[in-house]
Amino acid sequence: MTRPGWQDYFMEIARVVAKRSTCLRRQVGAIIVKEKRILCTGYNGVPAGVAHCGEVGCLREQLQIPSGERHELCRGLHAEQNAIIQAALYGVSIEGGAFYITHSPCVLCAKMICNAGIKKVYFQGDYPDQLAKDIFSEAGVELICTGGGKGWNE
Repeated sequence: MTRPGWQDYFMEIARVVAKRSTCLRRQVGAIIVKEKRILCTGYNGVPAGVAHCGEVGCLREQLQIPSGERHELCRGLHAEQNAIIQAALYGVSIEGGAFYITHSPCVLCAKMICNAGIKKVYFQGDYPDQLAKDIFSEAGVELICTGGGKGWNE
């Protein structure tokens, strides 16, 4: 029996969390970990009590908006946003923790991650956003691409 390392273990859990996503374009999962303990999870989708995109359609698809642009036209929240909100809702301190995310964060999530006191972000690539990378660098947040897609440096 081969046990996965911590990084592989947490990233696999993030991939399972992504399966709960209700987004028609991309399924993203995120978990926040501190001292090898999962504090909270999040996946991308609409707010609680709001009809899922599968029921009402995707405005961004209808308008043919490219990925990474015009976030304000999306009905959903990003996985990272939902994880941070869950921590706040249940009074869980995530300061000093690490994010494991199935995709690299956008600039909106990067700013939230920095202000939440997260120190490391593990991601699997895709969704490159240079401004997000710059903000993480300036804020001293370590980015670790674990593979599974193109990272910012590939």
